[in-house]
Amino acid sequence: MKPMAHLGVGIGWRPEIADAVARLDGLDWVEVVAENICPGHLPEALQRLRERGTRIVPHGVSLGLGGADRPDPQKLAALGERAVALGAPLVTEHIAFVRASSPVLEAGHLLPVPRTRDALDVLCENVRIAQDALPVPLALENIAALFSWPGEEMTEGQFLTELVERTGVRLLIDVANLHTNRVNRGEDPAAVLDAIPLEALAYVHVAGGVERDGVWHDTHAHPVPPVVLDLLAELRSRVEPAGVLLERDDDFPPEAELAGELTAIREVVTAGRTAAEGAGGRPDAGGRDTGRGPAPDAAAQAARAAAPESGAAPEPGSAPEPESEPEPDSAPEPGSGPEPEGRGAGEAARTRVALGQAALLSALVAGTPVPEGFDRARIRVQVRALAAKRADVVAKVAPELPGILGGPDPYRKAFLAYAKGRPMTAGYRRDALDFAEHLLIQDLPADPAARRRLTAWWRERAGARPPRRIVRWARTLAGRAA
Repeated sequence: MKPMAHLGVGIGWRPEIADAVARLDGLDWVEVVAENICPGHLPEALQRLRERGTRIVPHGVSLGLGGADRPDPQKLAALGERAVALGAPLVTEHIAFVRASSPVLEAGHLLPVPRTRDALDVLCENVRIAQDALPVPLALENIAALFSWPGEEMTEGQFLTELVERTGVRLLIDVANLHTNRVNRGEDPAAVLDAIPLEALAYVHVAGGVERDGVWHDTHAHPVPPVVLDLLAELRSRVEPAGVLLERDDDFPPEAELAGELTAIREVVTAGRTAAEGAGGRPDAGGRDTGRGPAPDAAAQAARAAAPESGAAPEPGSAPEPESEPEPDSAPEPGSGPEPEGRGAGEAARTRVALGQAALLSALVAGTPVPEGFDRARIRVQVRALAAKRADVVAKVAPELPGILGGPDPYRKAFLAYAKGRPMTAGYRRDALDFAEHLLIQDLPADPAARRRLTAWWRERAGARPPRRIVRWARTLAGRAA
């Protein structure tokens, strides 16, 4: 695997903190949510960062590569277009599913995939499709989860390791997510770090969260806690990452606090480098010698590579034994060859994955029964979290709605009542329009002036008149009959 370009210490760029980011001392790079930018119309503050040489990496959230469907070509093209527009060295996404196609449901959130052979086969094929379509390398992030799937067949470390071996994809390791999964799913972060191929590490995420009633919520709206910095130090003791990035998505603190968190992250990375000097000779994620001894699982990985099981198919990217020793630079990249026979995602596997994901997502957003084997209490927590996030995001994409409805509290109450039986099917902007139409059909809000404002808002964005009263009655009667 080729050495990863050095990134340094960075921060997630958000419009709310654009001015603060521009003033941060020693900032090496930024990451942007890919879906929030338009390549031909970059925000002026982001364009200025690029002009002064700050590297920018697009971070996607909507591909759903862990989903049962193959990746949407239009979404892949859009992600690649953003990478080219930003001059990015790579793009990143998540090991997650975000939607189901039968029935059509959108989670509006990153949900965990089951660690099963079927799910891994589907994910690997989807990753290969994405890699072929993207103009730059791809890295995938481990996600935070509130619950586990029943009947899992692999650990997180095994799942990630085989994903890398079969596709050659890089990993974006979020140490805050490792902590989240320790609290919520009882997983040992050190065991994950020991098991995964750290030579595939692209960079690292660090973020804050909060614990409520024994559940850790990965909010990206709280300060980075010491326990997450400790995990960054754990990772740093094994490898020197090419980049480390602070994520903050809400409840933004003063500029000095952001600078302080970046300083704390930089100190952990620097302390690890100092402690490693003169100690051994292990390469970092970029292929450089860091002076450390072998990684905890290096011997096992070497043995696995050198002595495959009898009769096993060669790993992706391997070639038949050459007649003469190839030049070092001519060795194939991991994952560059075809998927070994029997390891691809057949339609039967996709169907099994689709059925499981649709049943779970329907329980989370449409109120259907929780599938057998899931922790029902945790699923209820996830249901509430998804509804709250949906309300918050709709309020951001349509900030006029809380004002029209009398403030944040009346808006939230009305939206949560609407969302309870109406799952999202086409994204947050469509959801905002559907919410407004739902209120108008019920002759809400009760205040005539507010209703006129909502009607004008809906008409301006929907490009049509609100349904006439007879249409409203018909829809209401049809809904009751259903």
